[in-house]
Amino acid sequence: MAKQPQNAISPTRSENYPEWYQQVVKAADLAENSDVRGCMVIKPWGFAIWENIQRRLDAMFKATGHENAYFPLFIPMSFLEKEAQHVEGFAKECAVVTHHRLEPDGKGGLRPAPSAQLEEPLIVRPTSEMIIGATFARWVQSYRDLPILINQWANVVRWELRTRLFLRTAEFLWQEGHTVHATDAEALEETMRMLDVYADFAEHTMAMPVIKGEKTAGERFPGAVSTFAIEALMQDRKALQAGTSHFLGQNFARAQNIKFQDENGQEVFGWTTSWGVSTRLVGGLIMTHGDDDGLVLPPKLAPAHVVIMPIFRSENEKAEVLPYCAKLEHELASQTYAGEPIRVRIDNRDIRGGEKKWQWVKRGVPLRVEVGPRDVAAGKVSLGRRDQAGRFEPTRPEFVANIAKTLDEIQHALLARALKLREESTVRIDNLREFEAFFTPKNAEQPEIHGGLAYSHFVESPEMDEKLKALKVTIRCIPLGGDDEPGKCVFTGQPNNRRGVFAKAY
Repeated sequence: MAKQPQNAISPTRSENYPEWYQQVVKAADLAENSDVRGCMVIKPWGFAIWENIQRRLDAMFKATGHENAYFPLFIPMSFLEKEAQHVEGFAKECAVVTHHRLEPDGKGGLRPAPSAQLEEPLIVRPTSEMIIGATFARWVQSYRDLPILINQWANVVRWELRTRLFLRTAEFLWQEGHTVHATDAEALEETMRMLDVYADFAEHTMAMPVIKGEKTAGERFPGAVSTFAIEALMQDRKALQAGTSHFLGQNFARAQNIKFQDENGQEVFGWTTSWGVSTRLVGGLIMTHGDDDGLVLPPKLAPAHVVIMPIFRSENEKAEVLPYCAKLEHELASQTYAGEPIRVRIDNRDIRGGEKKWQWVKRGVPLRVEVGPRDVAAGKVSLGRRDQAGRFEPTRPEFVANIAKTLDEIQHALLARALKLREESTVRIDNLREFEAFFTPKNAEQPEIHGGLAYSHFVESPEMDEKLKALKVTIRCIPLGGDDEPGKCVFTGQPNNRRGVFAKAY
């Protein structure tokens, strides 16, 4: 009988995908649950990935004219009430502050002091449209003040009942862009520009292919005129909304009194947008590229491109190996990849070599280099690539000279692999029977691994909502750029000219 291959992660993706995900987060040392229900502690390796996401996105925002600012964590409840759809959309997720002081309760504990009750409750921000809009109302007086292009890196709180590390937590980190424009055309242009920035980042930095599309009325951001999103496909064939960009029209400007004098001296309301991505992108990275040995990181986001592991059994060997590793580290760090210096670590911890190797495999480092006395004598390195099996033995000069090329090969290989999965998991469906079959598990032992992306004609209706709810499927978006294609809604038979993308989703 052939020996079964050993994997670092148990269960594997095919055995139990949700549990595999949790085990990768743990094995890669990314995050853990905190003492506060639904919240997480992001550990250094996980936070380093987020910092790389943040740094690269921040540069893209600033290249398109945006500036960073910061706005309060607390929002007066009356602000939220000013836009009816907005408050309705977020009311069930809000954390509310009602007191500003504690006092002894007489039983050895504490209680909110009755005398310290706030006159108006404060909402811990679930999103900042209303508090930023109130600020913009003070900043905008004339058309000469426009456009205002602001981004904020912050945390938000949405009181989720069912949480999963990175994908859905009560508190998470994100960026939220907020802008004001003189015309609807300028605001819509901004909305689409930022959607393109997100799609560019997802594909070329995360190696995660996405579909750009518009959300249906039922999936729109509360209070928006139009919501656009990027949708990615994970390895269990579920979709992940990876970023959104909202055209808010004048709805929030009217609610917050953001108005200005135009060139003709007429007082008019501004046109606003908002857009954001969050730490859920780290979850997207895991589920797009991870394998049964752990995390696999695209080089552009890896906290370390190369980890060098010295191997020696005596002080004499140590005296040979460590200087060789230090010189290799220096040579690599002097090279660049994707506009940044190569990130190199030497791991000379006093632990077993096999344990050390598997720690870095599970963390997803693109390149692992082992250096022992034989490598020093031969002027070589023993190289492992995270995206491939096997080992390579290039000379040290050859390895250093080709480091950027090797990292780029890994980056492109990960994108190609993700694109291949998406192509294999995408179908066009024109009748309800096929639609139901596509989203019904074929194997009771692996219920998570089925389905994918279904492109189907639709008309929003109670019949569609009822069928999608039964199948646990949602309409992800209406893809941008597609031509009109006459057809019939698979749920009602009504005529329709566009297909939507349907999937089970996170």
